Amino acid sequence: MSVPLTLLGLLEREPSHGYDLKRDYDSYFGRTKPLPFGQVYATLARLSRDGLVAPGEVEAGDGPDRKRYAITTEGKQEFDTWLSEPVEPEPHLQTVLFAKVVLALMLGRSAEQYLDTQRAAHLQRMRQLTELKRQDNLIDALLADHALFHLEADLRWIDMTAARLPSLAAAVTS
Repeated sequence: MSVPLTLLGLLEREPSHGYDLKRDYDSYFGRTKPLPFGQVYATLARLSRDGLVAPGEVEAGDGPDRKRYAITTEGKQEFDTWLSEPVEPEPHLQTVLFAKVVLALMLGRSAEQYLDTQRAAHLQRMRQLTELKRQDNLIDALLADHALFHLEADLRWIDMTAARLPSLAAAVTS
């Protein structure tokens, strides 16, 4: 997740204070990992330095004084470019799962036991995500679906790898 570009997108909707940006970011993108306030303001400072946002005048409010940030023409161009480019498909050829299996085999340890433990962890997480989908919140449901599809692919890989452990052991220990 690109925090600077996501903040630019939120600012394209309307000029906002840092507090409002954090609230919107957390609501849509940071459900499991909220954005720290310090990161919001540090990112806004860098975006301002780079000419992608412009801070407004300091406004007095009920709490501390605030600046309302607005996206600049350069910021809009940067955001439009990012939004129009596809996300790089990640083949994950060297995933942690793969590394643990290979290292277990190289060291004469039970890769099958590791795969069984990992399978159980994936299934548990899938149950949690399925429960989350039942809460009737479209955003959470879509995020849960995305995670479920990735976990499902991992499970297929785990099963395929478990079936090939003897051949893989021979390949990595020879």
